[in-house]
Amino acid sequence: MMIIGLTGSIAAGKGVVSDFLKDKGFVYLSLSNELREIARKRKIEITRVNLQDLGNSLRREFSPSVLANTVIEKINKQALEKVIVDGIRNPSEIKELKKLKNFFLVSVDAPIEQRFQRCVDRNRESDPISYMDFLSIDERDKGMGEDLLTGQGVARCMSEADFTFTNSGTLDDAKKDIDILFDKINDSIPRPSWDEYFSDISKAVAKRATCNRGKAGCVIVKNKHILVSGYVGSPNGLPHCDEVGHQMESTIHEDGVEREHCIRTTHAEQNAICQAAKLGISIDGATIYCKMEPCSVCAKIIINSGIRRVVCEKRYQSGAQSLLEEGGVLVDVLNEEVEGY
Repeated sequence: MMIIGLTGSIAAGKGVVSDFLKDKGFVYLSLSNELREIARKRKIEITRVNLQDLGNSLRREFSPSVLANTVIEKINKQALEKVIVDGIRNPSEIKELKKLKNFFLVSVDAPIEQRFQRCVDRNRESDPISYMDFLSIDERDKGMGEDLLTGQGVARCMSEADFTFTNSGTLDDAKKDIDILFDKINDSIPRPSWDEYFSDISKAVAKRATCNRGKAGCVIVKNKHILVSGYVGSPNGLPHCDEVGHQMESTIHEDGVEREHCIRTTHAEQNAICQAAKLGISIDGATIYCKMEPCSVCAKIIINSGIRRVVCEKRYQSGAQSLLEEGGVLVDVLNEEVEGY
């Protein structure tokens, strides 16, 4: 995952940076666009001043990070891996965005005369026309006369940037400089931990799964070496869900809730352990990396196989963690989110 946040002066060239990143597969999200959408719904005329007023009002009404929270929800819901977050204007937005993995803030600036001319040339509906209006709006955007908690605060955001980009040359110059900047950002990403590394591999294994309700995969690892892998799929020679549909069964869980499960397939953990047995590979003392907490059946098999640690991406409603821990298996959950179907 890489999230690049953009802050900076009006018409400094954040769009140029965004276009460069879009060409590299980044999804563009904008706090300003979120604000414009709210303005349209409220039938507010879209001018720079009105947007500034609306942004301040929303931060007072909800929270200083309200616009950032909206974008973060989209990132999490769509499981986006490479994202541009444009239009950051309040330090509270940065604070929330920094909770995302590999978030980097880039500050974009340019000489004020160049910025005004670009503003005129692009002729955006929210931009001022006269130079004096531009100066006034730019000062407010930077935070002059604004409430420190809920107001505009671009100058403070720029001071918190991880990287800076001065866009004072030609478009070709800008592209060359952004390319260098992007390499610097890439170089600053820390190596993944072993748990992150093997969890990412289990996600790749899951792409082979043949039941679209689970799409789960796992790898079994010992001494930092992968022994076997497994993914959700029907037993050898039997039809898959992707071919003939699901075979659903109702189950009443420990919490008393009745849930529907597909029983056509063998779980990823079971397939991996069977693969080890078939190949004569000892998994005693190994670690298994999987999408979610194992079900109770998988938990029992894991205990009896000698696996001593389970690393899951998410929680699951099976309640098997206590069973595993009673069996002497350490359970680490990377994300407290509960996987549901």
